[in-house]
Amino acid sequence: MGIRVDAESLKEQLKKADAEDRLQYEYHQGIIDGTLPLTIGGGIGQSRMCMFMLEKAHIGEVQVSVWPEEMIKTCEEHGITLL
Repeated sequence: MGIRVDAESLKEQLKKADAEDRLQYEYHQGIIDGTLPLTIGGGIGQSRMCMFMLEKAHIGEVQVSVWPEEMIKTCEEHGITLL
């Protein structure tokens, strides 16, 4: 599962981890200068994998979120319980 950061959060996280030396790396520079998309490394994600393995119809069956009322109603009509 990828970790999405922007330039500011990357700098903040590296400072907190005492790892600012990583700013020299090509990947980190790409985030800082905006040449890399912020979704790089996202992949399928843990929730999607759980959804597949548990044979669920909606991601809301394995991941807590806020869903629109219409989505909640549609899921209820189809016997899908959202978290």
